[in-house]
Amino acid sequence: MYNLSQADIDYYNSLTAPKDLEFEPYFDIDDTNPADGYESIRRALEKAGCEAYCLNLFDDYNAFFADYKVNAPDVIFNMVEIYKDKASLEMSFASLLEMMDVPYTGAPPSVLGVCQRKILTKGILSALGVRTPEFQVVGDTEEPDELLQISYPIIVKPSMEDASLGIEDESIVYDYATLVKRVSYIQERFKQNVLLEEYIDGRELNVAVIGDRDLCALPISEIDFILMPKYLKKIVSYQSKWDPAHESYHLARPVCPADLPDEVEYAAKELAVKACRALGCRDYARVDMRLNDKNELFVLEVNPNPDLTEYTGFMRSSGVAGYSFARTLKKIVGFAWARRMYPQV
Repeated sequence: MYNLSQADIDYYNSLTAPKDLEFEPYFDIDDTNPADGYESIRRALEKAGCEAYCLNLFDDYNAFFADYKVNAPDVIFNMVEIYKDKASLEMSFASLLEMMDVPYTGAPPSVLGVCQRKILTKGILSALGVRTPEFQVVGDTEEPDELLQISYPIIVKPSMEDASLGIEDESIVYDYATLVKRVSYIQERFKQNVLLEEYIDGRELNVAVIGDRDLCALPISEIDFILMPKYLKKIVSYQSKWDPAHESYHLARPVCPADLPDEVEYAAKELAVKACRALGCRDYARVDMRLNDKNELFVLEVNPNPDLTEYTGFMRSSGVAGYSFARTLKKIVGFAWARRMYPQV
């Protein structure tokens, strides 16, 4: 089950042609339709021996109720990430499935709600000894204090968005005047508190974690910025993730497995599992980290229910671990089914 509005489809289709580019494109832009990704998951599940179909809610839970009365699926593969254009409602569909006692994949509503709130997540992790970048919070109508407790450079983020929404080259600021301008932009654009975070200069690592009661970290993936020109920041911005008409989309290259010293690899995997356990993630998750030049690891984000479409970060790590796309998806379905068959006492 997923939720994709016509506005979503129109937006992604608009990315298939470059508009107002400030550079000469030297790459081809593929047609992009997010519904294709869900269809590929359905086909892979059928290949793995499951009967499966896709249902787009189109921002209407009644579509689910009507379908469930007819088909009553054994397991819901929950891919709802937003409802009525509000990421904060991601947890609502999982809550509905909980009340109906329907097995579903991925994190429970409490985890989706906590991880949606970056400030709360950082507080929990910090309390448990998981290192995260130093941070401060600015209210949704406040101006940042000129006497900050954290040092520049600072990365400015919305406090309750995911998928790198609101994170762009302009998010990294080096002085107070630019900070005020960026904070004001986030407040006006997202209508929420603003997270000011110490910018960690270093390597960007993604650690995929799979499992339910027993969690296992998969081979580590790195976002390699070696091809990124000096005028683009070495960050995983919204454009580098989702906008094929933007140069950074083609220059932030995933590398898996990451070339890391054994002790760093071990520490990163242990840290990812610890973070997921602390927050209650299950089935599949991804922990984003930075590694500085002192080999210190900082957790940036914990992502329950990350993107599972083929060739994305989670599936890249799973493939290096020896699991095919179809087998990975079937394992995740199996975790959900096992919770129904063998509930924890």
